[in-house]
Amino acid sequence: MTVMEAVLPETPLNSRRFSTRIKLQDHVCVYWSCAGKDDLSPIRNLSSGGLLIESPRRPVVGATARLDFLVPEGRIRAEAVIKRLEPDRGVAMKFTAVHENDRLCLAQFMKRLHRSLL
Repeated sequence: MTVMEAVLPETPLNSRRFSTRIKLQDHVCVYWSCAGKDDLSPIRNLSSGGLLIESPRRPVVGATARLDFLVPEGRIRAEAVIKRLEPDRGVAMKFTAVHENDRLCLAQFMKRLHRSLL
């Protein structure tokens, strides 16, 4: 049995958002599965609370998805819920759980992305 931990959002500084979005400049993709269909999609932006992916697919809002992406920091596996569909942009997902062993990789990945924007 795989251990999963709930994702807790960061405290906002001067924003209504719970976490800061990082727009990805590099072409980073995520492999995701939802409603029995698998896909590989580029990530448009990422935060500790979720991500926006580019995809022509239109899953049902509220459906759950399994995410699996491999970045230099390591493998990151997570579960998410489809929050909204953005016309001409993609699918917005909110993390519901990240595998316990992958949390550090996610934090390091986001830290590297944030540094690259400075």
